[in-house]
Amino acid sequence: MNRFQSILGQDQAIALLHQAIAQERIAPAYLLVGPDGVGKSLAAKAFGETLLMGWEAQPNRQERFFAGNHPDLLKIEPTFQHQGKLLTAPEAEQAGLKRRAAPLIRVEQIREINRFLSRPPLEADRAVILIEEAQAMNEGAANALLKTLEEPGRATLILLAPSVDVLLPTIVSRCQRIPFYRLGEDDMAKILQRLGRQEILNHPELLAIAQGSPGILFEAWEQMQSIPTELRQKLIQPPADPLAAFDLAKLVDSNLDNGTQLWLVDYLQYHYWQSYGQRQWLEILEKARQYLAAYVQPRLVWEATFLALHRLPSSGDHRQ
Repeated sequence: MNRFQSILGQDQAIALLHQAIAQERIAPAYLLVGPDGVGKSLAAKAFGETLLMGWEAQPNRQERFFAGNHPDLLKIEPTFQHQGKLLTAPEAEQAGLKRRAAPLIRVEQIREINRFLSRPPLEADRAVILIEEAQAMNEGAANALLKTLEEPGRATLILLAPSVDVLLPTIVSRCQRIPFYRLGEDDMAKILQRLGRQEILNHPELLAIAQGSPGILFEAWEQMQSIPTELRQKLIQPPADPLAAFDLAKLVDSNLDNGTQLWLVDYLQYHYWQSYGQRQWLEILEKARQYLAAYVQPRLVWEATFLALHRLPSSGDHRQ
């Protein structure tokens, strides 16, 4: 049970996984379903590690597991196709590639699972296949996975997805569903205290953006820290005049990358809604998000956005 102790607020999910191991009734496939950042990945790793190595901690082998090089573990995650190679999102970012489309899990990767399962496990009693962001499977990959789920052999597949609605019903029906939920305020506070990050509790806007997801909360904290303090202070209020709008757009464009600018839209939507309570502010920022996501020139996007915000009345406190 030690491997699951770091996961708070998911008692039902952990109990189901623990019970399966304790009773030695391991299903061919599990679907861990719930919002991002609430513990699905941690639970999947703890479950997979226990299936491969038993309950007792073995530091050297644990390192191999988390590095993804255990001989009986295969990790699958969405990829981009580039010059005949499949690159994960971090690999694509490291290579300096910018793609408008989201990464996908492709039929070639499902075929890799079949090749992996064609030989018996080398060290463990079974093989474990961990499929991150299973909702990213294209149609060919999803159909190919169905055949694998029907006859997985000496293997357990662990799929992660935000909801059952984003997967084929035939895939969902072949998996044992393990639900994960957003955390309450107490559990969020416990996690922050355990990790020595209590200072984040002083930022209710970040807690609101996270909506009960520790993972999203920590990402939001890192994003906020990456914005220079002087720039953050200027963003608290909309520009006072058109010249200030152009200057602020220049600062945002020159200081923040595209990912941080997209996050800034979320932050400003929350902040301005709390300050002014008018839907027009949210709608203007939502248009900015759409243009930034489509890789429109960021400075032009922010110039238009800040000019539009400048023209809005800022005195109303009522919510429309």
